[in-house]
Amino acid sequence: MVPFKRLCIWTAVIFWGLIMFVSITQAQQSIDMTSCAAGNTTIIAASEEWTIMGMENKGINMDNLASKIFDNMTFHSAAVIKIESGKMAALFYAKYMDPSGDSWFVEISQVGMERDWKYLYGTGKWKGITGGGKAYLFTKGKPISPNTSQSCYKITGTYELKK
Repeated sequence: MVPFKRLCIWTAVIFWGLIMFVSITQAQQSIDMTSCAAGNTTIIAASEEWTIMGMENKGINMDNLASKIFDNMTFHSAAVIKIESGKMAALFYAKYMDPSGDSWFVEISQVGMERDWKYLYGTGKWKGITGGGKAYLFTKGKPISPNTSQSCYKITGTYELKK
């Protein structure tokens, strides 16, 4: 028969081990959402070889995962875009706000049609957020009026909230 004291020690070790394992495995969470936006574009300078423009977008997210943690977040982004010899490069900064008013901010770099993004910081329940991922254009409509754009992106990646 195992002494009671040894049984208690092993029970405590297993209990704390499980708690640590659960907290580590739950630390990094997946992201799979759809962001749709409408925006305005302003051409700053243009020639045959290159174009520099600014873009401002506003839109809303739909979370594709069961948690729905990113559902109904609205966003506002601003970008500088350069098109040179038919190749596009852009740098975006965006604020995402959840329905309670807490926000997180991202930096998005784009080369061609592929976007890489990373969290910069968060407020409220998003304070300490880290992570990043990719964004892919999956639909773009014909501009409803000159110098506008309407599009949707699939956004994937991971996030972690530091406690």
